[in-house]
Amino acid sequence: MTKIVGLTGGIGSGKTTVARLFEALGVPIYIADEEAKTLMQNSKIIQQELIQLLGKSCYVDGQLNRSFIASKVFNDQSLLQKINAIVHPKVAEHFERWVSKQDAPYVIKEVAILFETKSQDQFDLIITVTAPTETRIQRVIDRDQKTKKDIESIIDNQLPESQKMSQSHFVIHNISLLETEINVQNIHEKILNKIKNS
Repeated sequence: MTKIVGLTGGIGSGKTTVARLFEALGVPIYIADEEAKTLMQNSKIIQQELIQLLGKSCYVDGQLNRSFIASKVFNDQSLLQKINAIVHPKVAEHFERWVSKQDAPYVIKEVAILFETKSQDQFDLIITVTAPTETRIQRVIDRDQKTKKDIESIIDNQLPESQKMSQSHFVIHNISLLETEINVQNIHEKILNKIKNS
């Protein structure tokens, strides 16, 4: 039975970098946010439900209007929860089908809001990626051209790093890429040992 490892961390922590390092070691990676966007774009059921909830403006010429949706949910947690209630179950079904096709001792599912959605029970092990707040803010500014204020608002809406770390089996402090690579290799070996001995 393939083990499911959750990979999480706040915005700008470097989750995707860490996921790619595991992928280089041969671990199958499922990035939930990317799959959610694909499903929101391609699933007719999701499209219909989102249009019912938000109106026709959430799609323009058949393309998902991300900036419109982002502006709607920016300060509206209840609306965000309604969108998540539409999208997350479909992502979960897609993930189960994906896992059934993998032939590896374990897979990694990268989930930005793993603890926030109280989905920790779905994983055999959890890895949290963290970095100093200023580092995270600068990474997101460089990547997304968001303002510092916008990023701080997102960080404030995410669970504090300390709470994530205390509930995780492994923590990666992603500051130096070389150190992160060494950490990933060590964690990979520990996970394989756990599986072998379980």
